[in-house]
Amino acid sequence: MNRNLLGILIVLGVGMAIIVGLAIYGSQPQTTAVSTPAGAPATPAAPAPAPNTPAQSTPAPAQTATPAPATSPAPAPAQTAAVTDPLADRVLGNPNAPVTILDYSSMTCPHCAAFHTETLPKIKEKYIDTGKVKLVFRDFPFDQAALRASMLARCAPAERYYPLLDVLFKAQGQWSRAADPAKALSQYGKLAGMSQETIDACMANQALADGILNIRMTGQNQHRIESTPTFILNDGAATINGNQPFEVFAQAIDKLVK
Repeated sequence: MNRNLLGILIVLGVGMAIIVGLAIYGSQPQTTAVSTPAGAPATPAAPAPAPNTPAQSTPAPAQTATPAPATSPAPAPAQTAAVTDPLADRVLGNPNAPVTILDYSSMTCPHCAAFHTETLPKIKEKYIDTGKVKLVFRDFPFDQAALRASMLARCAPAERYYPLLDVLFKAQGQWSRAADPAKALSQYGKLAGMSQETIDACMANQALADGILNIRMTGQNQHRIESTPTFILNDGAATINGNQPFEVFAQAIDKLVK
């Protein structure tokens, strides 16, 4: 009996051990199963921020772009427009010079070209560069080619305005007699640093064309301009008609400087 009881106790002990072991083993897979899904979501969570990053970076450029317009100061365009207004006077020389010469010329006028290539350099050397005289070019176009040339010059940067005028007057016989003057003029615009897109927009600018024609009308009505070139000194204190010799200009200027 004692042996049989001992055998039964041993079997019961082994069975309990197996049950406990299974219970422990079963509890371990559950823990692993939980930790594995936990780790799995964490890994996709890394790609999740990746989609979120583009989503966040989209607003980020938007935020960057928002200050950008603000950074390109609203006043700056206004200031630029004020300085580069194509219809504003282009002053050659010291703006505070005591003598002002208004030069009414047509870009296709041979006598105007002669003044700019022969006489003006002498006036510039003696009077403009020394601060005694400033010259203001006033467009007085006689034809479409002259109007287009005036438009092109006024679309150039302000500091290149007079250099471009000089080139156009020197090459007047070439572009003004071309089969397509506007196309010929575009080559000179490119020499002044203008793109073809800028030149095309310039030539299509009806407001600019109208403004130049208004300058001509003002000359006719205010200063009685009938031919070119005509030069108005100090708002009518003296008037010089035609491309006169340098000495004629010098005499008139000297009287006004004193």
